Amino acid sequence: MANTYDVGDLITTTGTWTDTDDDPLDPTAVFFSFRDPSGNVTSYTYGVGAQITKTSTGIYTCNISIDKAGTWYYRWYATGTGQAAQEDYFLVRAQRVTSS
Repeated sequence: MANTYDVGDLITTTGTWTDTDDDPLDPTAVFFSFRDPSGNVTSYTYGVGAQITKTSTGIYTCNISIDKAGTWYYRWYATGTGQAAQEDYFLVRAQRVTSS
């Protein structure tokens, strides 16, 4: 079952890469993209800007600021050494209380 969040949350997604022996591996190039419920796609490349952070060998994170209710999709992928991809999604509930 997908994780569920609220509008206004800041979530952290994690991409993890390992070799055939299950040891951590840094890919040649790491990318992250996500699509919000309106269909807008945002893409990041590790090392270009500060959106993707390497937390340790083979482990990368990226934060998403949630501003819309609905289903959000995201994809971690790498090219070159460690080439692999993983997609997932999460749900965001609509606000039920608004401030004035």
